[in-house]
Amino acid sequence: MPAWGALFLLWAAAEATKDCPTQCTCHPLETMGLRVDCEGRGLTDLPALPVHTRHLLLANNSLRSIPPGAFDHLPQLRTLDVLNNPWHCDCSLTYLRLWLEDRVPEALLLVRCATPDLATSRPLGQLTGYQLGNCGWQQQASWTPPGVWGLVALVVVAVLGLALLAGLLCTTIEPLD
Repeated sequence: MPAWGALFLLWAAAEATKDCPTQCTCHPLETMGLRVDCEGRGLTDLPALPVHTRHLLLANNSLRSIPPGAFDHLPQLRTLDVLNNPWHCDCSLTYLRLWLEDRVPEALLLVRCATPDLATSRPLGQLTGYQLGNCGWQQQASWTPPGVWGLVALVVVAVLGLALLAGLLCTTIEPLD
């Protein structure tokens, strides 16, 4: 029976690593999941990652941003090393910042920005929303065209004025005999 168990473990390890990106090496972990090592591979874009990724090493590459939702299909991801990349700290890094903030907040002080000038050499965790750019977040446009509320207010005031005038006229007019 131990031989069957060993064969099963070998099969499971082979299945888990078959989706490994060609630029990286993948190693099955004893606690389930994969250790995906893409460290120092000159990556400029995030490769397609296996769904069972638990530890992801992306340090020492040429990554400038992480696409929004890049880790959403990795429910087991617990460790993420993204140090020593030339991060462009603007709106394109908002997803990575929020992901790290939720899972590894101490890493926010270690991830340093390469560009733009306003953020150069500063930790990602110390940047304000202003320093990351406005990210397209704007107040939602009103459903009414400009000037409509002024017109509505003018009509309301006119109606109230007419009602008051009619009330005054009704109380001051005496019947003629």
